[in-house]
Amino acid sequence: MADEENAYSYTTRATQHLTLDNLDDSGFKMWRGESLPELTLAYECWGELSDAADNAIMIFCGLSPSAHAASSAQDTSPGWWEYMIGPGKAIDTDRFFVVCANSLGGCYGSTGPSSINPETGQKYGGDFPDVTVEDIASAGYYLMRELGVEHLHAAVGSSMGGMASIAYALQYPGEIDYLVSISAATQALPLTIALRSLQREIIRSDPNWKRGQYGDDNRPLIGMSLARKLGLVSYRAADEWNSKFDRSRISPEKRSDQRFSHEFEIENYLEYNAQKFVTSFDPNSYLYLSRAMDWFDISEHGDSIATGMSKLDVTRALVVGVTTDILFPLRQQREVAKVMRDTGTDVEYVEIDSVNGHDAFLIDDTHFTPVVKKFLDESLD
Repeated sequence: MADEENAYSYTTRATQHLTLDNLDDSGFKMWRGESLPELTLAYECWGELSDAADNAIMIFCGLSPSAHAASSAQDTSPGWWEYMIGPGKAIDTDRFFVVCANSLGGCYGSTGPSSINPETGQKYGGDFPDVTVEDIASAGYYLMRELGVEHLHAAVGSSMGGMASIAYALQYPGEIDYLVSISAATQALPLTIALRSLQREIIRSDPNWKRGQYGDDNRPLIGMSLARKLGLVSYRAADEWNSKFDRSRISPEKRSDQRFSHEFEIENYLEYNAQKFVTSFDPNSYLYLSRAMDWFDISEHGDSIATGMSKLDVTRALVVGVTTDILFPLRQQREVAKVMRDTGTDVEYVEIDSVNGHDAFLIDDTHFTPVVKKFLDESLD
């Protein structure tokens, strides 16, 4: 297993920033009709771009992580996908030029709700334009062109990142050769919408949220903490919680004497991880990116999911699902693979039997490394 602390380390900001110059006078046009006057993306890269600029891989991350997916000479601290990216690894930086950007709407250096609106001189806050997965994908498209890449060898993403990889391929058909979608979906299920909606409601119910116009010294941290705990429960599998914690209790000397305070180790684990997260992630970014996942629907690219997916034009795709994932269950992965295949895409579909639930891609290197490595190795044959 990969180091769980690395996988859940979201606080490292990117080492590079780029304000896009390749936009027209209307700025960055967004999927739901609004626009940004300017767009800065925080990113990191590994490996060297070939003379033909034909070895580039774009990594799209999930809701929470930063662009620091792996260690580098610029930042030697382990990244959230450290086991996957590097020399000789599954995403081999000896052969590929790899780029990962902090998502548009995020809070690790890319333009988002906590950024300054150049037209007002104030933070956007709750006035930031609506963000969609399509916008995240488009931002990646413009970034790669600024970096001298006109065509991707591959787009790779997990969870929200898997959706963004598909969205990139749908919006720019023929401009990706290979597509990797891990634990993503053609559209959100009612259960996942309900869970994310509750998280957003919890944040908005915090008196400090103030319709998104909170200050740095009075952020809605209680709401964020509770929302994060609910998210963490859904990211892992019940059997893993059972085997990891059972009914273990916190030692008496570490317990509070207040009634109803934490007594079980699972409560302590959720509290620890939530507190680590709330100090590093902007609540508004959580709201915007969470809702973007709910909005994603491939049928919006046509009059049905099949019509939308028929716009896909890649050499080959890899779709991966996890048996214990309750957020993006196997039936959704099978649907992604089937609709791709039915609309003419060559698809490899893999089901991974992991106890780690939705977050398995972050920590289960034993199962994920050979699958991704085999697919990308074959892409060079």
